Amino acid sequence: MSEPYRHPIEVRYLEVDRQGVVFNMWYLGYFDDAIAGFFAHRGHPYAELMADGYDVMLVHTELDWTGGVGFGDDVQVEVAPVHLGRTSFTLAYTVLRAGEPVCRARTVYVLVSTEGNAKVEIPAHLRAVLTPAEEPAEEPLELR
Repeated sequence: MSEPYRHPIEVRYLEVDRQGVVFNMWYLGYFDDAIAGFFAHRGHPYAELMADGYDVMLVHTELDWTGGVGFGDDVQVEVAPVHLGRTSFTLAYTVLRAGEPVCRARTVYVLVSTEGNAKVEIPAHLRAVLTPAEEPAEEPLELR
């Protein structure tokens, strides 16, 4: 399971701004779709996570862009776990346009209980889903 998961994105016309590219806030929505796909790909659909009494809360995210995506572009979001803590985990996202990276992000999530949203320790079955292949070196995006 060490290969990154790639989630297809269909860019909707309404997501594109006057500059002809997807407005920045939509990327977080893409990441929400991609995390659900990632969990399913790793054998633990998000509905199961919720049924088990867990949810995730975003606590930090940062994004770096070198380009944009537009309506009709071939877009995928690559998802890979990069850090696993006791109650939190970090996912790396790479937005690819026609296979080329145009945005990289890292998002830290905390596992919470669906009853009251208190943070909880990540159980063994979810640790298996979220364990990174290895701690990757930070690769800067090349500005174009």
